[in-house]
Amino acid sequence: MAGTMKPLLTDLVSNVSSVPPNFIRSESDRPNLHEVISDHSIPVVDLQHLEGPNRSTVVKAIGQACQNYGFFQVKNHGVSNEVIDKLMRVSKEFFHLPESERLKNYSDDPMKTTRLSTSFNVRTENVSSWRDYLRLHCYPLEDYVHEWPTNPPSFREDTAEYCNNTRRLALRLLEAISESLDLEKDYINSALGKHAQHMAINYYPPCPEPELTYGLPGHADPNAITILLQDDVPGLQRSIAVLEIVESEPGTESRFEVLSNDRYKSVLHRAVVNCKAERISIPTFYCPSPDAMIRAAPQLIDPVQHPSIYRNFTYSEYYDMFWKRGLNAETCLDMFKV
Repeated sequence: MAGTMKPLLTDLVSNVSSVPPNFIRSESDRPNLHEVISDHSIPVVDLQHLEGPNRSTVVKAIGQACQNYGFFQVKNHGVSNEVIDKLMRVSKEFFHLPESERLKNYSDDPMKTTRLSTSFNVRTENVSSWRDYLRLHCYPLEDYVHEWPTNPPSFREDTAEYCNNTRRLALRLLEAISESLDLEKDYINSALGKHAQHMAINYYPPCPEPELTYGLPGHADPNAITILLQDDVPGLQRSIAVLEIVESEPGTESRFEVLSNDRYKSVLHRAVVNCKAERISIPTFYCPSPDAMIRAAPQLIDPVQHPSIYRNFTYSEYYDMFWKRGLNAETCLDMFKV
């Protein structure tokens, strides 16, 4: 990075007392933090009995959450507190590294499989978001781990362990979601093709004027399922409700509008910031492979009662559209409707 340019938010605003103009949202598009209320009605699904005689009860609970909320918390998910704590610790250590060390990983190319960047897509957006993030591709792990940062020294080991754990969790959840739609247990896993897994380590530094900007504006994720891990600083909003995900209990959101023919919804969510504390959130995105054909399950189509809502498209076609349109459009699925 030449000259004095500060490409990362963390370094740009470390000593500012007001939000720079390029982060300020229009009045109609601000968080309205004084109107936010805590929502404790988000369902919590206990996965303890997912393997066993009470599986159907857990599957039903997951199906109801996907249909009514598009978001749920999970407990007894099989990812140990030790694994989670190590990832949180090494993530914070990374963002506290000297600027010169972090910038070794910087890129504004959204197609790079390992990159540190800021906001969302700095090439296309008009208003910046108050976050830096490290984005990693992580499946198959052996294809990507050699690209990851080597500083902090335990970064690769700690992050890989968490990635392996969340992959197992994602596969279990996808099987249950298949069953909740009265599909074969492996239907969704097969529909995803060879599978892909990405993660983002989001870092939201304290903001001097949090009422003027977002960590991320309202959007729906472009993948099959997101497993979200947060620290103990609340900041995720669903509509106007703050979702306080219990630490060490990842939240899950599903994106199955197309496969379920609109029976299941993906929740719009956004991230707000605060003036007192840094915040870290770590979503794991479990995705179809780029060449996977995304289509409604034939069993869920009825020409009279439930005609097909979306045309068939490849995941790479959708993903490219998502990055080009950006988060201002919230969701680009409308481009693929019949």
